[in-house]
Amino acid sequence: MSTTIRWDDVDYVVVDVEGNGARPPDLVEVAAVPVRGGVVGKPLVWLIRPPVPITWQARKIHGISNDDVANAPTIDTVADEIKAALGDAIPVGHAVHVDLDVLHRSLPDWDHPTALDTLKLARHAFDLESYKLTALVEHRRLDTDLPAGMKAHRADYDALVTARLFVDLASGFAPGGATLGDLVEIASSGKRGNSTPTTDDAPTLFDLP
Repeated sequence: MSTTIRWDDVDYVVVDVEGNGARPPDLVEVAAVPVRGGVVGKPLVWLIRPPVPITWQARKIHGISNDDVANAPTIDTVADEIKAALGDAIPVGHAVHVDLDVLHRSLPDWDHPTALDTLKLARHAFDLESYKLTALVEHRRLDTDLPAGMKAHRADYDALVTARLFVDLASGFAPGGATLGDLVEIASSGKRGNSTPTTDDAPTLFDLP
């Protein structure tokens, strides 16, 4: 795929996973949000029963209990569904290597040409004290008009706000939006550059009607 193509002429899939607290972690929840034509789609979400019970430390973070997944399918049962949702799109995530590590172990025959990290893109774009997803959600008001019932640290919420962050960043790096090559280069370095998306005083993409 040519890196000179406009970013919004490429299909992406924003991923987020939650684990059981084992080392290495097993999947408990997976969300995938498509971004096609620069438009954020609806999250697809799977609850998964891990081979090892969820630790209390992991439950404290994401709130998913062993009772919640007692009747959920195992990864082998839903692997084909997840791979179909991921497809050939470029994976995107916040600290995406963490999500990809779990997905690669859980879906050993799934592969991708490249991946983009919104953590590195955000470090290039903004001068902030924190680049945690919660801080960026507040900074860019990414939680406006979310579907009812979503909450932070669940896979569907984290994937959806990350998808919004990605579109916000990609559409603001250059007039008319960045190229795929721009995003790959920025995500490779993660260093702060001279061009930034619109300022906090301007409305974000998600404030628009």
